Amino acid sequence: MTAKRSRKVFPWFCSVLTSVAVCAAIAVPVRAELETVTVGGQIQIRGNYWRDTFTAGDTPLLVRNEVRWPQEVLRGRAVGNLLGRDIRGHFDWDSRGADYKVVEQHTRLHVRAGFSQDLAAFIELDSFDAWGEDFRSNYLTGVDTAARSDDDIEVYQAYIEADNIFDFPVRLRVGRQEMVFGSGWLIGDNSALPEFTGLSFDALRLTYTHDVFTIDAFAAKLNEAGAAEEDGDVDLYGLYSSCHAVEGVTFDLYWFLLRDAAERHDTDDPYWAERIESLLGFDDYDVTNLHTVGLRAAGGVGPFDFEAEAAYQFGAASSVGVLFAPYAYGDDAPDFDAWAAHAELGYTMDFSIHPRIWLGAAYVKGEDNRGVGFWSWLNPLAPFEQPRASISFDRLFSNTLYSNFIDEMGELSNFWTVRGGVGAHPTEATEVGMDLAYLGVVDTFDQPLHFRLGRFRIPYLYPFSFLTQDSDSDIGVELGLWLRYAYTDSVTFEAGWSHLFTGGALEDGNFNDLNGLLFNGGTDDADADYLYLETVVQF
Repeated sequence: MTAKRSRKVFPWFCSVLTSVAVCAAIAVPVRAELETVTVGGQIQIRGNYWRDTFTAGDTPLLVRNEVRWPQEVLRGRAVGNLLGRDIRGHFDWDSRGADYKVVEQHTRLHVRAGFSQDLAAFIELDSFDAWGEDFRSNYLTGVDTAARSDDDIEVYQAYIEADNIFDFPVRLRVGRQEMVFGSGWLIGDNSALPEFTGLSFDALRLTYTHDVFTIDAFAAKLNEAGAAEEDGDVDLYGLYSSCHAVEGVTFDLYWFLLRDAAERHDTDDPYWAERIESLLGFDDYDVTNLHTVGLRAAGGVGPFDFEAEAAYQFGAASSVGVLFAPYAYGDDAPDFDAWAAHAELGYTMDFSIHPRIWLGAAYVKGEDNRGVGFWSWLNPLAPFEQPRASISFDRLFSNTLYSNFIDEMGELSNFWTVRGGVGAHPTEATEVGMDLAYLGVVDTFDQPLHFRLGRFRIPYLYPFSFLTQDSDSDIGVELGLWLRYAYTDSVTFEAGWSHLFTGGALEDGNFNDLNGLLFNGGTDDADADYLYLETVVQF
């Protein structure tokens, strides 16, 4: 059935923002002369090696998803499969097969043109590649051909910026641009993640700067559906305010709205069948509106530094509910209802090597309703029941890393952690550190009844899918060591090693990956290692 269609009406503040931007553009003097041109860039190369973690794919940057639970043992269970009817995963925690290793390179080149009248233009090209993807020759035949270039150079940023609009401390930035708010806990640029692909938004952004506060308002287009749908776009809007009234401390308050109006439906039947579905209340998906409201405090007092942030999400979650279809229909009336928080406190000692000790914690709410009750299992009309989706906190475009193994893209959810570490500067150009973290599951998965035989799960009584056993909640302990050396102000080298003492939760498996929508169970409980070597050159 066709999803509910709403007229393409932006939120009220987006209309206001657009109007202000148009007025600001009119106010910018037409004649602006070129005054300065600066050219710069960055080359970042990182070799990654994960041992006993992923099922390596056939090509670089790809992993292979393997069946962990076949659909035959999941009858009637709304498990939210992203990869078909089976529960699949790309973690193995197993020493068999190849380990996952890749050398990645991110190359950037930018030009900034400064004009009179506080006007500037910025263009940045980038290319993110894995070594070996674009080699031009076949050694067997000696034939040299053109490199595959469909995934190479992109316009990473391209925007126009005007300051002091109407002689007020207002900046307008229009075009493709990076956006990082706060520490990047929910909206960042991917710079702190092992997969450092970079992240930019096609956006319009207004920033008002005062002596004691700053207000940002933005509207970004994440996906344009085109002419195929009247209203099928994915848009991101936000208001972010920061107060600096207390010296050395920043207080932030924000609201983000991710609006996904893409059409979703479970069936595509003849008109008469669609009418019956409509009368029965099935297959009636609304527009997804993911609201996130949050607050943050960060700063330093004497030798102490701190950061604390909490956020709550609410709104219609059709884009998630449609995934939870045990038979024909998914959950067409789900809601986001989750919160998350993190905090960190550091103390820097005042002597030669400046050691810093820090402690932190994080909680990201998860939900797992993937079981099935006896009466629902027995009911012959179960295929027509409304299932219940499992909706965890969505970390949006996070730049925060909680694990080098299960959070390498900043998408881990349905978890909690306590962590700490120590860092120091043995020399002016060298920094070393050690981190230690414990991670656990918030809401565990109900596994089908089974026993283990080596790396195999052997289900029994599997026709009775309402009979289950709990997964373990202990993800494990992660230890990390790292060293950073600044050869010059523009050239740095970094190396690190992390070891994961895997807990029972990774052997059993839970839905923590991809914001709680992908299973992370493997075939064994082998400890895992991650090693990396990185160099960055800026110019």
